[in-house]
Amino acid sequence: MKGDFHIHTLFSDGAFSPEKIVDTAIDVGLQVIALTDHDNVLSYPVAKKYLKETGKEDKLEIIQGIEVNTLYKNYEVHILGYFPDVENSDFKEMLKTQQQARIKQTKEIITLLAKKEGIRIKFEDIKKQVAEGGSIGRPHIAKAITLAGGTNNVMDAYAKYIHDDSPVYVQRKTVSPQDAVEIIYDAGGIPVIAHPHDIDIAESLIKELMKYGLRGIEAYHRKHSPACVEYFSSMAEELGLIVTGGSDFHCPNIINGQIVLGKNFVPEWVYDKLLEEKKRIDMA
Repeated sequence: MKGDFHIHTLFSDGAFSPEKIVDTAIDVGLQVIALTDHDNVLSYPVAKKYLKETGKEDKLEIIQGIEVNTLYKNYEVHILGYFPDVENSDFKEMLKTQQQARIKQTKEIITLLAKKEGIRIKFEDIKKQVAEGGSIGRPHIAKAITLAGGTNNVMDAYAKYIHDDSPVYVQRKTVSPQDAVEIIYDAGGIPVIAHPHDIDIAESLIKELMKYGLRGIEAYHRKHSPACVEYFSSMAEELGLIVTGGSDFHCPNIINGQIVLGKNFVPEWVYDKLLEEKKRIDMA
């Protein structure tokens, strides 16, 4: 089945509602998608409800997914999870911890922006950029800074304020990748390391995370060159891990207006391997 297993919505830093993602996915010929918002699972029931209400259930399958933001030795490590039991108590507690950390970080940055830069933004101006209960983060802070006149554009906001060396930036206190992997796995989910090309210690980290239940590598990603795909696919085979992939869709390409959802080539067998792995975890 033609799939895209890494998609964001308005419940985190995506530009589209879950309903628009569903319509767009069907329009571009996808048969299965995974909604993987940062640190929450709220888009899935919305998308499923819309699929049922519009009578399109036979056109698209939706997988429950998540992308957990973690920090490890100053590396930002993202852990994807597929098919987790969202009612699992440790899983719910992890998401609660992550959301509280996002709010704390945002409020501290707002205070420092006003105190050190004279840029005054309100927490509500950031919160209203995401769907109710969604995950606020750096893109939303950057946009609020720009709208408040602090910078000319969002890229300038990142360059000036949204990085570790900025006097107004506060690093988020996240769970560790080890904890994220273990909690997803113990909740019956498939933990997968996202876009590993971003991490120059990827190989050693992947081997470390396997001790906690890591079951896959996202080899197919829009940032990954063919050589990179081959490298991580070979690594997965060598380590006995599955391969996944997706567009990591957030918004249409600003420059040419293209919808990149589903444009990233992901082999059709990826979905079969995900299902096989889910069955294996459930039987373990």
